Amino acid sequence: MFVNKGEVGVRTPDSYLNLNHDTAMIAKCLNYFFEPSKNKETRHEGVESIGVFLYPSLVKDLFDLDVSTSNNKSNYNVKQVQVDLMLDNFRQSINILLENPELVDDNIIKTKLKEFIQLLIKSQNAPSQLDFLAALFKPNETEFKKVIKQNMYANLSIKELASLTHLSESSFKRKFKEVFNQSPKKYLTQKKIERAAELLKSKTNRVSEIAYDVGFDSVSTFNRNFSIYFGKSPSDYRLN
Repeated sequence: MFVNKGEVGVRTPDSYLNLNHDTAMIAKCLNYFFEPSKNKETRHEGVESIGVFLYPSLVKDLFDLDVSTSNNKSNYNVKQVQVDLMLDNFRQSINILLENPELVDDNIIKTKLKEFIQLLIKSQNAPSQLDFLAALFKPNETEFKKVIKQNMYANLSIKELASLTHLSESSFKRKFKEVFNQSPKKYLTQKKIERAAELLKSKTNRVSEIAYDVGFDSVSTFNRNFSIYFGKSPSDYRLN
């Protein structure tokens, strides 16, 4: 995925990326979420992006390669890539085709896809076409605890967290209780409140900023949960 304009955050099971015009991402087939950029100065710009999607059957058709014959794996699920001159030229050529769809036919699409894959292989110093492409279709398993800790303070619903762990919501809740000995809602709310209490010791950030930084969707929800946990409002807690 290339970003033509603006910035966007990408939350994955075990990492968080911020993408802009100078950076792109390679992503395997797994669950991840796009979020507004943490850079407040660029949020008003909006985001324009280009995605290039690859499928095993397409790879076989373009290169006469069967990715199932390679056991090669890579140590990432989503990777940030610096957009060098060659990749930027490719992006510009795609923009031209998108702006002039009457120029496009199946042969041009196949040619551009082959060019794209060759550029990626070179930019990633892959051992071979087959090994690079095979690795793209083999997601890495991420430990359950790591997924939770990585996304502890994200404003994600239980259903979305479950999606990052590749579990149904009911299976996620059972697994969570086995691992943390608490329900997801209770445990995560407690951790967010405790983190907020630490941040309130500093007078730098406003209470509203802290509420969003620790993953609450509104200031009122944060204030209510904080008061239940500490017996006083965040503002009173800070004063004391």
